[in-house]
Amino acid sequence: METNKLDNPTWHSLNETHKNFAVDYEDVKFYHPDYCPFGGFINSEGTETAINLYASLTSNFFIVGNQPNISETVRLNNELVCNQMVLDKRIEIKIDEQITELHTENHKADLFTLVNLVQPGYFKHKTPDLGSYYGIYKDNKLVAVAGERMKMNEYTELSAIVTHPEHTGKGYAKQLITYASNKTFNEHKIPYLHVADTNIGAVSLYAKLGFKTRRKISFWNLLLNEN
Repeated sequence: METNKLDNPTWHSLNETHKNFAVDYEDVKFYHPDYCPFGGFINSEGTETAINLYASLTSNFFIVGNQPNISETVRLNNELVCNQMVLDKRIEIKIDEQITELHTENHKADLFTLVNLVQPGYFKHKTPDLGSYYGIYKDNKLVAVAGERMKMNEYTELSAIVTHPEHTGKGYAKQLITYASNKTFNEHKIPYLHVADTNIGAVSLYAKLGFKTRRKISFWNLLLNEN
């Protein structure tokens, strides 16, 4: 496994499995903003022009990894520091909830609503097209989800791991993470994820399931300057 690719996951995902979703500026690549407002680069000298061009497509987006060079066209809004956590073996937890693959238009609408209720700003209407998403319904209401976002040849990022605030503490996330990560292992790939290093509860949950922190990685939130 080429673990160094995890240092620049957006770039390598858009160079491999997700190349058809790329907005390509040579040394800088972004996901098309309809799918995921993330970008990555291999040469910081090219970031200013590429970021300006991408900012004409969407006014709010992220660079994942090293801090980019920017011009006055955009401003740095926030640096979100995450733990990048990797799972090296299958999770052995019994799944006793009914898990639904969220593939219909109604499923995707429920997914979009729930993720943006809990984690607004990242998840777009077409984000589910990047991978498989799974959920647990209670009384015909989607209450917990997990799915796949950035994907390389050897790695799949687990993402959108959220539970409705009225349904936390019931073990739904554990079962969904188990289901999604074991599916990744079945595909002979390694699951990994990103979690804000301030989210102590989530970091602890992932660690108990076997995820190990590989490194800190920054998500640089850039906004288009309107003036």
